[in-house]
Amino acid sequence: MTLLSDATVPSVGGTRANIQAVALRLFSEQGYESTSMRQIAEELGFTKAALYYHFKSKEDIVRALMETMRGQIADLVVWARTQEPSAELRRAVIEQWTAIVHAQGLRMFRFLGSNYRLVRELKSEAGQEEGMAAVVAELFAVLTPPGASVEDQLRVRFALLTINMLGMAARDVDADEEDILEAAARISMGLLPAGF
Repeated sequence: MTLLSDATVPSVGGTRANIQAVALRLFSEQGYESTSMRQIAEELGFTKAALYYHFKSKEDIVRALMETMRGQIADLVVWARTQEPSAELRRAVIEQWTAIVHAQGLRMFRFLGSNYRLVRELKSEAGQEEGMAAVVAELFAVLTPPGASVEDQLRVRFALLTINMLGMAARDVDADEEDILEAAARISMGLLPAGF
């Protein structure tokens, strides 16, 4: 089986990615509402005009963050659909799911969890309210063989959701991000049905 390589998991690069990373850090530290476009520009060493060239608003930055993550997960689904169903595939998907979380950072998941109303409004405006949920549901379908018991179906879902809920679950855990991600990946793998 060919694993999805790091090169296959898309990553944003350059100025827009830098803006997104800085904005996400400020949103996490100060709160979304308390962070201004001016503060983001200053943190980057940009003029406001330079920042507005790339993003017209904080909402545009959040949309870009969400679209990057949705795209990475959609690419994972496409890749997984081309593979033979197996225990190796399920482990590879968990590894790639963890890599996506790692690339985005726990800040992104914490931000999404603590700004649910904003995220929902932005998805609704774009007509993508079901976008991420639909992609994750496809991943569940790819990983769950036909005829799986209810318990095994739930185990597959819990395994993926363990990684997905990491930002909220690890909020008060006194450990660095790498240790948290590694522990969550081990827990997630342990939730997969035996011999599945």
